[in-house]
Amino acid sequence: MITLVLSSNMKRMLKSNVLVRKLVGIETAGSLNILFTDKTGTLTKGKLEVVGLLTGTLKEYHQEQELLSLIEYHQHLKNACIYNNSSYFNQENQVVGGNITDRAILEFIKTNPTLKYQKLKTIPFDSKNKYSATSINAEKKIMYIKGAPEKILPLCSQYLTESGRKIPFTNQQSFMKMMDNKTKAGIRVVLLAYNDNYHYEELKNLTLIGALYIKDDIRKEAIEGLAMVKKAGIQTVMITGDNKETAISIAKEIHLLESSDDIILTSEELSKLSDEQIKEMLSNLKIVARSLPQDKSRLVKLSEELGLVVGMTGDGVNDAPALKKADVGFAMGSGTEVSKEAGDIVILDDNFSSIANAILYGRTIFKSIRKFIIFQLTINLCAISLSIIGPFIGIETPVTIIQMLWINMIMDTLAGIAFSYEPPRKSYMEEKPKAKTEPIINSYMYGEILFTGIYSSLLCIFFLKSPWIAQLYRTGSNDKYLMTAFFALFIFMGIFNCFNARTTRLNLLANLNKNIVFLIVILFIAIVQIYLIYYGGNMFRSYGLSWKELEITILLAATVIPIDWLRKLISKKKRAI
Repeated sequence: MITLVLSSNMKRMLKSNVLVRKLVGIETAGSLNILFTDKTGTLTKGKLEVVGLLTGTLKEYHQEQELLSLIEYHQHLKNACIYNNSSYFNQENQVVGGNITDRAILEFIKTNPTLKYQKLKTIPFDSKNKYSATSINAEKKIMYIKGAPEKILPLCSQYLTESGRKIPFTNQQSFMKMMDNKTKAGIRVVLLAYNDNYHYEELKNLTLIGALYIKDDIRKEAIEGLAMVKKAGIQTVMITGDNKETAISIAKEIHLLESSDDIILTSEELSKLSDEQIKEMLSNLKIVARSLPQDKSRLVKLSEELGLVVGMTGDGVNDAPALKKADVGFAMGSGTEVSKEAGDIVILDDNFSSIANAILYGRTIFKSIRKFIIFQLTINLCAISLSIIGPFIGIETPVTIIQMLWINMIMDTLAGIAFSYEPPRKSYMEEKPKAKTEPIINSYMYGEILFTGIYSSLLCIFFLKSPWIAQLYRTGSNDKYLMTAFFALFIFMGIFNCFNARTTRLNLLANLNKNIVFLIVILFIAIVQIYLIYYGGNMFRSYGLSWKELEITILLAATVIPIDWLRKLISKKKRAI
């Protein structure tokens, strides 16, 4: 049953842009307590665009064309964007390679984006250093630096004016204020600087070129997905490389921050806290800004120590340890192969709403397994009761071996297929996550299994031993017509119990049109059973019934429905699978 339900839902999830690499990961996703997620490309569209440039003179420009007349300034800006970049232009003049930030910066340059100078040395971007640098052999050696404002700005002693002159950087406060206003509006800021008289080991006395404003729009569907996850009782923590102000602005826009108790930390602040301090504040943690890869692994480890079921999203090589360590690792489809190998589930469209769908399917799977268990154990309880009680009341073989093989086919394979296609319902996302210690059979299930199972057993015994029932059927050698009717009664009770088990509602047809496979399987069982009643012969101990006898048998079997309605009315306060 578990294999059937996981594999069938895996196919359906693929249509929702969710690729399952490890089947067990689907069911685990439904029990998540906390989810650590990236921002760029997951909560946002991941289509970064440079929307402006702030110069040291506090002037803002929005397109490269506005700078073409500023020859020397434009040349430094162009060199900083082209050479200190892991992306490049291909033969069709398209930007390829590198990360999305580098591609966005390179796309800002439209005029003659060709490499005229030789690269001498490169320091690639590192999340710990928060900058990258490249030296080129132009008219003289120049090193271009690109990185986080808090890292680069203190190292700038001067800035380059639009006329190409270097001016002492005395208006840093005003410059920082303008940047802060942008970051509070959800704009990411990257600083460009250079040094044309430097020792490579030292980053100091830099000349500021300007600050690039980079915009990444919010995914509207991510807001809905985040609301679903929150309603499901799952805590979401946004982990981003952006600064604190930008992260807060984005979080407010997607409704992640809604309480004064919400905690926002930077990586630096997080590193200063002990494990016990983090555990105490973890339930209120919402944002980790300027994050480092080791922050993710640490948060996953501490969450699991608290007994939480942890989900983690990631797309880079550095994310692989955290994805592997988490109970469910969600790798992004646009990420590295290493991250995809480490993850359990791949989100093909990098969309948070797809993660919410994966959680919904996980909960649906667990419920489908429980529904199947209710159905199977109800039939088992009835069959075992007959096998034990039968000889004591003069019924040696109420069910023959061949009949039991057909019953087992219904209980296992066919029922497994029918219940594995149960539809995901958004109402499942309004329930709290299941605890790790919660048993697979809960009190509601015990109630239905015992109540319906005992009633089915008593109905079978009454059917076999009651003189009143015997009068309703034709007489024959070895009570062949009564035993044929009993075989039919047992199977049709199972069919009606299928409808009882698949929903906790009194309306047994609720959402039935969304599980066509269930209807096909039930119809198949009914047709085969009717065929066996009339053509089973000695093999199935079936000798045919009149239409009246068949009608009486089906009506008696159908009594399991009103009986189960009575149970549902009594236990309506505990109605949960």
